[in-house]
Amino acid sequence: MGLPYRLFIRPMLKFQDSEKAHHRSLFFLKKLSSFSVSRFALSTVYQTKHELPVEVFGHSYKHPFGLAAGMDKKAEALLGWQAIGLSFAEIGGVTMLEQSGNPKPRMFRSDKHKALINRMGFNNPGSEKISQTLDLHFKKHGPLKVPVWVNLGKSKLTDNSDAHTDYSTTMDRLWDYGDLFVINVSSPNTPNLRDLQNQDDLSKIIASCMEVNQNNSKTKNVPAKPILVKVAPDMSFEQLEVIVKTAIGSGCSGIVATNTTISRVENIGTKDAKTMAEKGGMSGLPLVDKSTEFIRLIYQMTNGKFPIVGVGGIMNAEHAWQKITAGATLLQAYSAFVFQGPSISKDIVKGLKKKLREHNFTSIEQAIGLDHKGDD
Repeated sequence: MGLPYRLFIRPMLKFQDSEKAHHRSLFFLKKLSSFSVSRFALSTVYQTKHELPVEVFGHSYKHPFGLAAGMDKKAEALLGWQAIGLSFAEIGGVTMLEQSGNPKPRMFRSDKHKALINRMGFNNPGSEKISQTLDLHFKKHGPLKVPVWVNLGKSKLTDNSDAHTDYSTTMDRLWDYGDLFVINVSSPNTPNLRDLQNQDDLSKIIASCMEVNQNNSKTKNVPAKPILVKVAPDMSFEQLEVIVKTAIGSGCSGIVATNTTISRVENIGTKDAKTMAEKGGMSGLPLVDKSTEFIRLIYQMTNGKFPIVGVGGIMNAEHAWQKITAGATLLQAYSAFVFQGPSISKDIVKGLKKKLREHNFTSIEQAIGLDHKGDD
């Protein structure tokens, strides 16, 4: 079904406004996954028969590939992501306050470079409404069979000095529904958000979220939830090292590398020049090498002892393998679903299984950080 998507559906979507195409695709997935018969059909077509189990963050993932934040901001299509075979899904970014985001148009695509540029600005209904949505969903359908991650953002109206309260309030409201929480201080689309990547502010945010985490864990007599930090690819080695050390020292469980980049494709033709001139964060294929290099650096910094979630530019199994061998334990994608379609998960898992056979490996864990072990 990957080829039919690229031949028929994708050409129709490319003539639509990028954000409208996004909403329509999400709407159809939501509707298709609302009925047991159509959910079964989705599962039959898109779910992989291969299993590449990964044990990390207190959960068993049936394979390493999941949905990145930004695709399902309102947690609208959770059953759909599960049906098409993803091993986990990250919703959001979610902020404490409801906000409409930046003015439209705010999402652009370059089909030639398989790149998306967005300046959405954490548009979402706010954590209170998202908690109601998730509560209704869980009461109707029960818990998802795959882990639900929550991407925590900061409300635009909240001053950076109060950012810790914004993040921890959202976490508190969604604690019952999320299996893991990602602190996002690396989006380029909220003014001054990346300023929070310094040691003092980040430590304060993590500490506030940790307090919420421990309080809920103690009150409800259940284990605390893993907390990760998502980093930007537009920083120096020294800045990255500070963030990683802060995350480890503050008790976080891992790093997500990376968010979108403010850099652009160079030596482009006139057709894509206008798209590349748009402000915002770029995701997709042009980010693949940069994000993989960050994974490699983080793995080296931590001697492979701090789990890394690799995201950025994954379009095929080769990209996925490169990120795993660089040091990623789990993988995520967003742009790949736009350019490759819903079969991307099945294709990547099948390709990774083939890679394991080629290396005579029996588990994906054997491949994690392979580049650092002096083996092929």
